[in-house]
Amino acid sequence: MYTKELEALKKAGRFRQRHLYSDMLDDFASNDYLGLSSKKKQFKKACKLVDEYSTVSSKASMLVNGYHPIHKIFEMEMAELNGFEEGLVVGSGFLANLALIESLVRKGDRLFMDEEYHASGVMAAELLGDRVTTFRHNDAEDLKQKLQENPANRQIVAVEGVYSMGGDLCARKIFDTVEESGALLIVDEAHSAGVLGKKLLGIFEHYGIVPNERHIKMGTLGKAYGSYGAYILASKSIISFLENRAKPVIYTTAPSVFDTALAYVNMKYIRKNAKKIREKIKARQQVAEEEIGKKTESLILPIEVPDNDFALFMQEGLMEQNYLVGAIRQPTVQKPILRVILNTEVSTEKLRHLLRLIRLNLVQ
Repeated sequence: MYTKELEALKKAGRFRQRHLYSDMLDDFASNDYLGLSSKKKQFKKACKLVDEYSTVSSKASMLVNGYHPIHKIFEMEMAELNGFEEGLVVGSGFLANLALIESLVRKGDRLFMDEEYHASGVMAAELLGDRVTTFRHNDAEDLKQKLQENPANRQIVAVEGVYSMGGDLCARKIFDTVEESGALLIVDEAHSAGVLGKKLLGIFEHYGIVPNERHIKMGTLGKAYGSYGAYILASKSIISFLENRAKPVIYTTAPSVFDTALAYVNMKYIRKNAKKIREKIKARQQVAEEEIGKKTESLILPIEVPDNDFALFMQEGLMEQNYLVGAIRQPTVQKPILRVILNTEVSTEKLRHLLRLIRLNLVQ
C-alpha cells in the first residue's frame, strides 16, 4: 500500500526516513543549540531532583492527578523569569500551538498568522475554517492593513521569535503594530528562547519589550533547553482558559516529569552561564559571516542549494568529513537548503572548516 506515493516522493528527491546517526559526527543539524543534550552532569541533576519525590511519572492528565510539583516549580520560575503572570507545561511545541490556536480563537474572533508560521500552527488554523487571515512574512504593513480590513471580537496575531528555516527574527515593527491595534499576540519562541537577549530569554528581552496581558509566549524544551516538552506563558486568565478549553491540555497525559526536571536544571544552567554562552553565539555568528557572507542574528544558517538531489549529495559528502547538517526540502521549504546550526558546543574551527567545504562545493 502507498507504494506509488512513495515512489513519487523518491523521484522528486523528497523521500524521508529515520536514521541512527553516529554520535561521533559533529552536530550542525539538530536544534540542540547549546549542546545541552550531551551534558551528563545536567542529566544527573535532573535525576536527583526527580528522586526527591515518591511519584516519578505523570500518571494522568494534569486536570486529574498528573500535575506534579516539578511541573509547578518549572512553570512558576519560567513565568517569573520572563515577566509573565502564569505558566503552563505542555507535552510538545506542536501540542502547544494546537492548544493555543484551536482554543483561543472563538466564534467572532479572527487569527492573523505569518505565512511562514510553523506547520503545527498551520494545521491548528485549519480547524478554524474562515476565521484565519495570513499576512506576508514579517511584513508589518501588510499585517496592519489586514487587521484594519478584518475587524473581530478578538484579533489574535501569531508569529515566531526566530523563524525555524530562515533563521530571521520577527520584525520589531510587528510588535508595535499589534500593540497599536490592541490585538492579542502569540509568539512562538521555540528557536529564540535560549539564543536571544542578555539573559537568553528570547525575542521579548532582545527587543526590550515588557510583556503585558495581551502577550502570550510559548516555546519548546527540546531545543536550547536540551529536553522535551513545551511551555506557555501568559496572563492568569488566559492560562485558566487554556486549562478549561485546550484539548491538548485536558485530554492528554501530563508532560513527562523527568523531561520537565531536565529542562528546569538546564534553564538554571543557561541563566547562570548566559554571558559565556552569548560570547560563544557571537563568535559563531562572526564565523558564518566571514565564511559564507551571511549575517544571522540567530543560530540558524540557511544555505540555498540548486536542487533536492544536490542537498542530499552534500549532506552525504559532509558526513564523510564527520559533519552532520540538515538537508531541508519541500514541503518544509520552497527551495532546498542546507540548514546549518551554529551549535555552541562544536568548535569555531570545525564550523569554519564545514562552511569552507560547503562554499567550495557551491562554487564548483
